[in-house]
Amino acid sequence: MTGDKEESNFAGAFAGRRNALKAGAAGALVLGFPAIVRSQTDKIKIGHLTPLTGFLGAVGNYAVMGLRMATEEINAAGGVMGRQLDVMSEDSVNPATASTKAQRMLDQDGATVLMGEINSASAKTIMQVAARNKRLFMSIGARSDVLRGKDCNRYTFHVDIPVTVMVNAEGQALLRDGLIKGKRVFSLTSDYLFGHDLAKAAKNFVNANGGSVIGDELVATDATDFSPYLLKIRQAKPELVATNLGGNQVTNFVKQYAEFGLPYPVAGFNLNTADAWAAGEGNLSGIWPTVWHHEIDTPGSKAFVAAFRKKHGQPPENHAWIEYVSLHVMARAMAETKSTDTEKLIAYFEKQPQFDLLKPRKGYFRSWDHQMMQEAYTFTVKPKGQAKDKWDFLQFGPAVPRPDQPLELLAPTKEQNTCVM
Repeated sequence: MTGDKEESNFAGAFAGRRNALKAGAAGALVLGFPAIVRSQTDKIKIGHLTPLTGFLGAVGNYAVMGLRMATEEINAAGGVMGRQLDVMSEDSVNPATASTKAQRMLDQDGATVLMGEINSASAKTIMQVAARNKRLFMSIGARSDVLRGKDCNRYTFHVDIPVTVMVNAEGQALLRDGLIKGKRVFSLTSDYLFGHDLAKAAKNFVNANGGSVIGDELVATDATDFSPYLLKIRQAKPELVATNLGGNQVTNFVKQYAEFGLPYPVAGFNLNTADAWAAGEGNLSGIWPTVWHHEIDTPGSKAFVAAFRKKHGQPPENHAWIEYVSLHVMARAMAETKSTDTEKLIAYFEKQPQFDLLKPRKGYFRSWDHQMMQEAYTFTVKPKGQAKDKWDFLQFGPAVPRPDQPLELLAPTKEQNTCVM
């Protein structure tokens, strides 16, 4: 009976979206017989790029899992405007390859929009393709501030929380626990666009709140041996170790940090739950930020988690969630505009409609920088022995901003942002 109830909740969670999809299909019928023929034969093609190999490959694979679930659900409900979605997912590999594949998807594969990406450097090149071709790109998992700042363009919308929000969310927890003011901080930074951007924001936060960064080491994205950095940390004797790492770098670091037995508290300004799970109970410690987690207590989130568990035998990671909700957002936009036209979709998103993100509060894209405004979270680790399974050892905190605070509280303001469209 419990499973039936969860499936019922899942079915109801997106009832509004299904109605919108059906309305879009009905709208297509009034265009006459050619529209009916097209709805039967012509699929809406979406080009999807995400890293499936390399240091971000693990989270990229979760991204595909979430996107496929959304595709299956939308198509089972009748598609969009009576047309099925055809999502073409490929490994973005690196920035140059991502750019080449994005252009091919538009020119040869018939993609109407581009979606995806986690690597900020690759997202930047896809953004350039989108702007050059005047086609919409929904950047789902890339977090670098500069993508929403000096590198912004009107053809790109950003779903994931940016670096500044991650730092501010994490930073509030660190201030609460007395780990910043008057403390000496040693950092490790991933040596690519996202890591550099994250390190800059983190350093500014530490300095502004009475701490001091006594060291910051750049780490190659393919590095697996952290012993040289751990020796430097031991020599520096910091009062906090803060990481600006990405992907499986964090997993490898925290495992080796635990093996070294260093006594200094650890915190990070970036950690995906997949990488936390991979580190395992007993290795991970400290405070970390995230954009969503599978224990969020809303009917939609619980239903999504139940369906994902049924399909994959484990809870969804945050990149599975964000790809899932992003495709629903895109489908709703197409259904309500009755179009896949880039200009109509941009105009729709810039009106700032609110979207169900399976969180307590709905989100919306800011019209001037195209950033999705939404809640964030921090998490720590449960006391040893409390985990019910290998995915249950994380202890999640309440949403930030609080319910009585504006969603834009942690985000860069218009005055702080260099975005000009």
